[in-house]
Amino acid sequence: MTQVVKVNFAPVGEVNNKKNVESLAQQWAKKYLQNLQFDHHEEKYDDTNLSDIVSQTGREMTAEKVLDSLRTVSAKAWNKTEALLSAELKRHRLDPNMINPWEVAADSFNIYQKSLNVYTQQSTLRPLSLVVKLAQEGNPLYEQALDVYTEQVAPSQLAKVIGTDIGAIRKKYTSLDPRIIGFVSMQFHYTSQMLLQPLNSVERSLVGAYFKVIDDHLYMPLQRVYAAAAEHSYDSPTLAAVQKLLPVSTQIAKNICQRVTELYPSYRSLSGMLSDSIVRTSTIRDIEMFQVYLWVCALEGNIAAIQQELFPLCVMLYPTLKVQWELIRQMLHLLGKEIQAILTPEQAKTFMPYFQALWQMFSPEVFGELGL
Repeated sequence: MTQVVKVNFAPVGEVNNKKNVESLAQQWAKKYLQNLQFDHHEEKYDDTNLSDIVSQTGREMTAEKVLDSLRTVSAKAWNKTEALLSAELKRHRLDPNMINPWEVAADSFNIYQKSLNVYTQQSTLRPLSLVVKLAQEGNPLYEQALDVYTEQVAPSQLAKVIGTDIGAIRKKYTSLDPRIIGFVSMQFHYTSQMLLQPLNSVERSLVGAYFKVIDDHLYMPLQRVYAAAAEHSYDSPTLAAVQKLLPVSTQIAKNICQRVTELYPSYRSLSGMLSDSIVRTSTIRDIEMFQVYLWVCALEGNIAAIQQELFPLCVMLYPTLKVQWELIRQMLHLLGKEIQAILTPEQAKTFMPYFQALWQMFSPEVFGELGL
């Protein structure tokens, strides 16, 4: 296996703060647009009924089909989550009474309903006319255009609608115990997967992009980033570092995912090989999640978010999902190199100490002593 090389970073710098600045939410939305790519997927779309599916009536029918199955799917997803994490519940001494599946189901219904409302809005879906036109002309670029559409429209529109709601959900459950968000996130994750299964390929591509926004916002404390950023002065080096990293965070995650896939070609988690589409998507999301937690720590000036939330979540979820700590350390090593290559020396001085703290928490010494 590849050896992880430890990188030494500068000592902790001071965190500047206490003046209002604009929210980073708009930059997060722009980040999605800046990372548009013509990704070639293995799945081929059936273009014979594309115009019907993307029509107003077609989208309403798809949304109705998804909502009709939500109650049943939510129960199945909770059963799967509970079966997967029940042992962790005991091992981490979590009070099961703090997790109310009916309350989680109610929260999820609200989020999915709002997401599907955005999906059915004609005004936000006009770019689909180009996709339909390309398909009708028999142009093979329509598959690529559909990929770009799902990356562009869904995040830029949906994040504005549900971002605050999901932030409130995260705050509600983490205030009880930060680790509970692991159960809630897995519940939503499995619900999305099960809701997409009966849809055809075009519907899965379109609706799946909206569900990915839900997944990302649940796993990543974005609202906490925005709140912390508002406490910094305009010329804060820490804020400047986050503003510089945010637009490229997805590309950083993709670079690291590609590299670890090359380093561990035979690696398999509970969900499959690193090269599998579903595992690749989750891996990229997790690498982005680590970055967002780093932003929180740097902006708040302490490592509480990592200590109280991220680390316990990883200890709870990764062993259950058959994710090895060596892989996490390798990803962190590559993340440190990526970040250092982007930041200026002044920015790195204020930001990188939080990465060093994260690195040390996931060191072989910690997990070796615990036999994990």
